[in-house]
Amino acid sequence: MKQFFTGLLFLLILTPPLVVADEFEVLDIRIEGLQRVSAGTVFASLPLSVGDTVDEAIIREATRSLFRTGYFADVVMARENGILVVGLVERPAVTEINLEGNKAIETDQLLDALRDNGLAEGQIFRQVILEGMTQELQRQYVSQGRYGALVKTDVKTLPRNRVSVNIDIDEGDVAKIRHINIVGNFDFSEDDLLDQFEQNETGWISWITSDDKYSREKLSGDLETLESWYLDRGYLQFEVMSTQVSISPDKESVFITINVNEGDVYKISSVELAGDLKIPEGIARALILLKEDMTFSQALMTTSSEYITRRLGNEGYTFAEVEGFPEVDEESKTAKVTFVVTPGMRAYVRRIEFRGNTKTADHVLRREMRQMEGGSANNALIDMSKVRLERVGYFKEVEVENVPVAGTNDQIDVIYTVEEQPSGSVGANLGYSQGYGLMLGANLTENNFLGTGKTVGVGINKSAYQSSLNFNYTEPFFTPNGVSAGYGIYIRETDYSKLRLQPFSQNTKGATLNWSYPISEVQRIGFGLGYEHLELNPGDYTSSESIDRFISENGNWFKSVNLNVNWVKSTLNRGIFATRGTSQRIGIDAAFPGSGLEYFKVTYKGSHLRGISRQFTLRLRADLGYGESYGDTSEMPFFKNFYSGGLGSVRGFKKYSLGPRNSPQSGGYGGYSSYTRPIGGNVQIILGADVIFPLPFIKDQRSVQSSLFFDAGNVFNTKCSDLQVNCFSPEDGELRYSVGVGATWLSGFGPITFSIAKPLNSVDLDETEVFQFSLGNQF
Repeated sequence: MKQFFTGLLFLLILTPPLVVADEFEVLDIRIEGLQRVSAGTVFASLPLSVGDTVDEAIIREATRSLFRTGYFADVVMARENGILVVGLVERPAVTEINLEGNKAIETDQLLDALRDNGLAEGQIFRQVILEGMTQELQRQYVSQGRYGALVKTDVKTLPRNRVSVNIDIDEGDVAKIRHINIVGNFDFSEDDLLDQFEQNETGWISWITSDDKYSREKLSGDLETLESWYLDRGYLQFEVMSTQVSISPDKESVFITINVNEGDVYKISSVELAGDLKIPEGIARALILLKEDMTFSQALMTTSSEYITRRLGNEGYTFAEVEGFPEVDEESKTAKVTFVVTPGMRAYVRRIEFRGNTKTADHVLRREMRQMEGGSANNALIDMSKVRLERVGYFKEVEVENVPVAGTNDQIDVIYTVEEQPSGSVGANLGYSQGYGLMLGANLTENNFLGTGKTVGVGINKSAYQSSLNFNYTEPFFTPNGVSAGYGIYIRETDYSKLRLQPFSQNTKGATLNWSYPISEVQRIGFGLGYEHLELNPGDYTSSESIDRFISENGNWFKSVNLNVNWVKSTLNRGIFATRGTSQRIGIDAAFPGSGLEYFKVTYKGSHLRGISRQFTLRLRADLGYGESYGDTSEMPFFKNFYSGGLGSVRGFKKYSLGPRNSPQSGGYGGYSSYTRPIGGNVQIILGADVIFPLPFIKDQRSVQSSLFFDAGNVFNTKCSDLQVNCFSPEDGELRYSVGVGATWLSGFGPITFSIAKPLNSVDLDETEVFQFSLGNQF
């Protein structure tokens, strides 16, 4: 580099200087000093060419043009006879950018910001950009309350005109809010107002919530929340007069003072509609929540505008705008609210597109659509289509966007963006459950088989208590109008003694057919027909008198034809890990008269979810059942009984352990007559309440659901005998209760579920279990 400057200086000394009077014709152009930039780039940037007559003004303009490219640190032009010599010093290229010490702002985010501003590996290095980004980064940390943050940069020169940029960041700690003082509030206490803030003074749980860490953006949000809080209570003239933020000398504490002017409370004098309604005025007024003589509320005014906007959207006016304007009367302390309606043009859907469905075929998504291409845009149908996509259970998230078509004012494209999530398990499985023990097998269980939306299950499985071979298939859209159909075949050998139940085994072979018909957007009715060949075998342990009695009265093998009828209604917002809505299912499973077994079971399973805050959801659930024999079957088959306890039931009690047991004298385990085993019952009552909350430190909450729970339940028998202990008719006093915390993670290997529970009223015969988990079971 020094040699180049020396040679260029020597050339300038020997060459007469270019002055305005020394015009000359450019016979040739020689470029010196290029290393990476091509000569073509230089020539393209020069505003002159060979054969032009140039003077000092043209030379100055050519120099500026080369500087404007940003590629050169210096540009020198000289004349050598009729040759224009252009001497260039290229800016160095950035070989690498090293970031150290940053945690609050991710490295990728910082590198993207540098790249967007022209500083990245392989690009030309500019010191001014680095200095500007350093100052901006310092401001970013200050906005986060990190007043002690320090950003240092070091640029190292490397061979071949390259540099290495090192950015060393000392983020420091976030300054904590020691005190917030609100001045000017007379009608509400400071505590009431601070309860609305996301940020607050340091408290005893601030180390968990981090609500005492100062952030400029959060403070702005809190001030907006405060203003909305007053406006919702009629204080139309409320305003924040000023805000002062003071920082302690050690830059670790923040003191905030907020000066407010509450003003007076205003009532509504009248509500008017203006503009082009496009819908009957009576319908529009029915959607307005504000009424005369009510205290003004901005929230109700905004909600009313949204209701009218959505109603217009249902009529095709997708770009309608409805805005409420309060007109204040200072003397009477009232306000007239006028809703101005601007409907715009009626919009039609040109095209519906799907993005992000890397696995699921387009036609699977398209059949869930209620908004059709070519039809008038209807916000209700567009939203319903989104909800239907969320309910199928294939996607973590579904977003919808209405995009205006360029060049038109009456067409939109509706774009659904989805994010796939695991919908089953494929291949060999290895799992463990405290209820089932070690599970080995090869299986395919997929609710979205090859992206077709079909449910396919095939497997050979072996666990401590069961060996099975099964295949099932369901086509959810067997007909275009949503009728589903499917079938299944299975062979199972089950040893219930390994489940610590009664000592018998059961060999079962069967096949099923099922249909399901939609009767509304949220309701279906289903039918199933099945054939089952079942054989009972007493166990190797001491026999149970209840088993012996049932076999002596009814036999030990049965051929049954079963009919299943069920009704399902679901308004859940998602197929998996729902947070809002209600789900109900009523089912009747009965053996046909004349079958080897004659019995029926009626079940109800329901859940209701509603938000109790922005982050917390309350879920109430019930799982009820009743079964009974009829005809020639003397009693409810014991192997069709309900069982309770464990995950999915009453947590904190061992799986299947609750309810009636065989009496000690009726047979025991391993020859010990004092041991009792659960035998189940013909009545099941399971109730529960969960508060679903987000897990801290988990970025993607869509595949994880955690909750605090209260479980209650038990199984009962309406025909208790002397051969049973712990057997009761359905009584509230015999419900078992537990509380605890649980979580489920929908991993790529299948769902992983655990709970930690505390039984509240266990008795001597109950088997408790504080920690319970399951890995690899079907969700």
